Amino acid sequence: MIAETVCSAVAAAGLGIAAVTAYRRRFLAATRIAAYALVPLGLVLTGVVEWLADTAFSPTAWAGFMLLGVAWGLFALTRTVERRRGGTRKERRAAARSARQEAAAPGASAPSLGTAAPRPAARPAAAPRANSSDDFSDIEAILKKHGI
Repeated sequence: MIAETVCSAVAAAGLGIAAVTAYRRRFLAATRIAAYALVPLGLVLTGVVEWLADTAFSPTAWAGFMLLGVAWGLFALTRTVERRRGGTRKERRAAARSARQEAAAPGASAPSLGTAAPRPAARPAAAPRANSSDDFSDIEAILKKHGI
């Protein structure tokens, strides 16, 4: 009841300001002010203000809004996780199936690895040295070469 009264008063004040603005021969601004002034009155007459007032003081409505927020948060969370994983479960399975089918060409003895460059052969591990004097032989050779 109070909200309807306040909205009606705001509309009346806005129309008064629009009339003063029109008296000063600023018709475009007066028309714009009148349009803004009529919005609260229109909301009162359509019942939106009453619905908002009933909703604002209703614990059931607030619980409903909280559940909608939780649902929205869950949707956002699942979309984030889905984007990090690379699509839906169906898309991942289809990609895995197509990768398996493309891995081996018909009649090939081994799966093809595509056009990637071949891997270099693994280097043989260095043989362990027998004693500590062999460890310094390389260093001694370098020093002798430079005359040290």
